[in-house]
Amino acid sequence: MMRLFMMLGSINMFLAVALGAFGAHMLKTKISADMLAVYQTGVQYHMIHAVGLIAIGLAADRLTQNQSLVNASGWAIVIGIILFSGSLYVMSLSGIKVLGAITPFGGVAFLTGWVLFAIAAMK
Repeated sequence: MMRLFMMLGSINMFLAVALGAFGAHMLKTKISADMLAVYQTGVQYHMIHAVGLIAIGLAADRLTQNQSLVNASGWAIVIGIILFSGSLYVMSLSGIKVLGAITPFGGVAFLTGWVLFAIAAMK
């Protein structure tokens, strides 16, 4: 799983940088300032958690006694990226504000991932 989370983190960092550049250069005049801010929040959390996935991957070989917690933390972060950042991207581009109801589930997934990782590190 160590390599998988490092790979997923790297792919997600690539996507976050690409989506950030797209937002900065292509969306500035296409969507409202409020929706651009929503989009940028998605990019920010996407980047932070992509780096987090890489860190989880790097730490996985040191936390071998708690591998299931480490794995669960990584998958929770992946789910968080999809639900949190993904919902913000789609909402800002489509204007369908009801999609914002999905975002908190992504936030809970992020929180769960970090708690699980902390527990794995403490044991």
